[in-house]
Amino acid sequence: MDASQPEPGGPPQQGGAPAGLVRCGNCGKLNREPAAARGTPRCGNCHQPLPWIVDAGDDTFAEVAEAAAVPVVVDLWAPWCGPCRMVSPALEELARELAGQVKLVKVDVDKAPKLQQRFGVQAIPTLMVLRSGQVIARQAGAMPLPALRDWVQDALHRAARPG
Repeated sequence: MDASQPEPGGPPQQGGAPAGLVRCGNCGKLNREPAAARGTPRCGNCHQPLPWIVDAGDDTFAEVAEAAAVPVVVDLWAPWCGPCRMVSPALEELARELAGQVKLVKVDVDKAPKLQQRFGVQAIPTLMVLRSGQVIARQAGAMPLPALRDWVQDALHRAARPG
């Protein structure tokens, strides 16, 4: 997954890396990041977990989000939505903090009407946590990073408890 050179002309992603590449927070090396994989992405240089932030749509959501080996934070958003643009950096920061533990999947509802309908999205942003493809938590509206962190951690702890 290690990549020594960014792909020319790719849109910027977190850490100034082009889409599909992620910069390791530990050693700074650029790595290729798959949208779907059996495990979780790790740095090809230092082997530390990488934040997993990907886009999904109607045709890719099952493979990218529902089949993920780790819990998935889903951000159902739209580019014209002010609160969506405000919560996005907090979600990306949370994905960096929880690298190797969660995957952040961003779904543009304007481009994914089937997912918007399937999940009954009436307000955006709508945030969900999935574990093994099942919704374990859902929240409509933006939250600051501390509240997001508490919400995700609470959802993960509740899902880990038996019964």
